[in-house]
Amino acid sequence: MRFFSDNAASVCPEVMAALAKANLPDTAYDGDALSRSLDAAFSDLFGTEVAALWVSSGTAANALALAALVQPHQAVICHEEAHIQGDEAGAPEFYTGGAKLFLAQGAGARLDPAGIAALAGSIRSDVHQAQPAAISITNATEYGLVYSPEETRAIGDLAKARNLGLHIDGARFANAVAAMGCHPGDLTWRAGADVLSFGFIKNGGMSAEALIFFRPELAEATRWRRKRAGHLLSKGRFAAAQILAMLNDGVWLRNAAAANAAAAHIANAAQERLLHAVEANEIFVRLTPVEAASLRAQGFLFYDWVPGVARLVCSWDQPAAEVEALANAIARL
Repeated sequence: MRFFSDNAASVCPEVMAALAKANLPDTAYDGDALSRSLDAAFSDLFGTEVAALWVSSGTAANALALAALVQPHQAVICHEEAHIQGDEAGAPEFYTGGAKLFLAQGAGARLDPAGIAALAGSIRSDVHQAQPAAISITNATEYGLVYSPEETRAIGDLAKARNLGLHIDGARFANAVAAMGCHPGDLTWRAGADVLSFGFIKNGGMSAEALIFFRPELAEATRWRRKRAGHLLSKGRFAAAQILAMLNDGVWLRNAAAANAAAAHIANAAQERLLHAVEANEIFVRLTPVEAASLRAQGFLFYDWVPGVARLVCSWDQPAAEVEALANAIARL
C-alpha cells in the first residue's frame, strides 16, 4: 500500500486517452496545434493573459523560471528547506548561470514577509555581495502547508516594493488551490506572482509540467533556454496533450481534491502525532522505529523524513480501502 510519493501515482485515464488521440502526425517541437493552444487555455484558467510552456520535469520548470528572473551575479531568496535548495542537485544555480540562493527560515517551510525582509536587509548593497533579484515560495510547501491568497499577496507586495521577481514552485499547486477553494489567480498573478511552475505529474500526469508566465515577455528568452537545456521535445504535442486533458473539465482540481481528502482522513486518525497541520496531501507523523516497522510489516510504504518522523503522501488515485487501512493502523499504534 503505497504512501511513498505522489510521483509514483498512476497516470489518470483522461491523460492516457489524450495521448492516444494525439498520436497523429503534426508539426514537430512546439509548433503543433496542441502546444499553440496552451497560452489561451491557461489565460482562460487564470483570467489574465499568460504565456505557457511545457517542460518535462519540475526541476526544469523551477530552474527555467528562476533563470527568467535573475542574472548570474544575482540571488534568489527562498526557504532553507525549499525544493530548489535541497532536492534539485544545483539545477537552479546551473540554469541561472551561477545565481546564489539566500536561505530564509519559517515554520513548515513557509516564508513570511518579516523573515524575507530581515534576510534582504542583512545583505550589503556593495559589489562584494550578490543582490537578491527574486523570491521563490512553494505552494503547497515541502511540509504540505498552504499559502492563502492573503499570505501570498503580502509576499508579492514585498517583492514589488523591493523590485524583486516572485516565483511560485507549484509542484502541488493544484492541491493548494483545492485546499483554499479559491480562484487560481488569487494564489498567483493577483497576489503579485511573475511566474508559476504548475505541476501536473504528481497529480495524474505522465511527463509534462507547465511554466506559466504572468509577464508574457519573460517567456521569449525562456524558449531559447528550454532548447539549450535539452527540454524542447521533438514531439511536444504529447506534453501539451497531457496538460490540456487535465485542464479540461477541471480534472486537475478534482484529482487534487481527492488526494487532499484522503490525507485529511489519515490526519484525523493521527491527531497528536502530526508534526504540522495537514492542509494538502502530505502528512508528517511522529513514529518510533518500532512503530514505523510495525506499519511497514502491515504493508504500508512511506518515507522516513528525519529520525522519528515519517512522511505519508496521498495520491489522486489512492484506493479508499488503503486510506482507511492506514488510518486504522495509525490509530491502533
